[in-house]
Amino acid sequence: VAVVRPALRSAKAGAKERNGGIDALRAAVTLLLVFHHSAITYGAIGGWYYKEIAPSISLSGVLLILFCTVNQAWFMGLFFLLSGYFTPPAFDRHGAAGFVRERVIRLGIPLLVYFLLLYPLTEALAQTAKGRSFISVFVYQWMHARFEPGPLWFAEALLIFAAVWLVWRLLRKSAPAADRTLFPSNAALLGAVLLTGLAAFLLRLVWPVGVNVGFLQLGYFASYIALFAAGCAAASGKWLERIPAPSKRLWLKVAWIACPILPLAGLVDLRFHVFPGPSEGGLNPQAVLYAFWEPFVALGFILGLLAFFQRRFAVLNRFWASLARRAFLIYIIHPPVLVGVAIAWRDVAAPALLKFLLTGSVACALCYLVAGVLLRVPAIARIV
Repeated sequence: VAVVRPALRSAKAGAKERNGGIDALRAAVTLLLVFHHSAITYGAIGGWYYKEIAPSISLSGVLLILFCTVNQAWFMGLFFLLSGYFTPPAFDRHGAAGFVRERVIRLGIPLLVYFLLLYPLTEALAQTAKGRSFISVFVYQWMHARFEPGPLWFAEALLIFAAVWLVWRLLRKSAPAADRTLFPSNAALLGAVLLTGLAAFLLRLVWPVGVNVGFLQLGYFASYIALFAAGCAAASGKWLERIPAPSKRLWLKVAWIACPILPLAGLVDLRFHVFPGPSEGGLNPQAVLYAFWEPFVALGFILGLLAFFQRRFAVLNRFWASLARRAFLIYIIHPPVLVGVAIAWRDVAAPALLKFLLTGSVACALCYLVAGVLLRVPAIARIV
């Protein structure tokens, strides 16, 4: 999404800087994000504008909750990793002033548009399901300055991360030499995973998952910060493009083994109450397990997907190239599109899983088409 827009636009500096696999992965995970929010609409846990079915322990509810829980462990972290990976090259191309200008344009303007237009529009659309007037709700949002970034919290976070990185880079005064050292050892990766889990646990003692500070859920930011920093460190040596097959296999296996541990612990606790306390944060076994479970799952899935997509999509066909070009815009516009699709057939009785799949699929298709139309506007094309 916003994460690799600079990379795609880096064609100005030479097509060799493009990476078809990373472009395709970014596009695919953007569509996964649409399905993630569709899952929340129909029974998963999470914040969203319109929820048609409340979370429950029904089969569909459990499956959708599991789907979103696993997604949350890695997919936004992947975006931060890729964003960090393309941050140093963007600075090298543009210089300090150009780097700031690019970030403000490509992240700040979409963030402002979402605040002032897409958030009140989506909220007003969602309220029509409760019989309220679209126009009256939209006007109310404006009159009372009820603005939020929605999914564009990601752009907000990237602006903060980019500013911190820029200060560090300027204080360093000289660019780091190209790092051609080997990909980090498994021992180093294990240490990073454990430190990230510990940091997440400590952060959630103060800001449990679900608590917003300046529109940011800081309880998730241990992994986001770690992965953004890792991306920056990996850039000079192009580590993400040189993932050793043994490391990928090992950590992907670890991720698959770890994946069922958290839901199994939740099921055991429901039956026997042996893991007291909320997993969102606190001094309790569930919070410890959740904090350390996430980075183990994230590392394996991220390495596995990066390796797979770069092997499978070294060269993009027309569809994938088009999808990659539209991905950031799909990310920006998907909330009102998804909410609109869900509301359009809210009175149709159908199983939750079927609604989840159909609503997500139709929303993805519509977002793809709308993004294509919007990119024909030169001003929009220059920004995204």
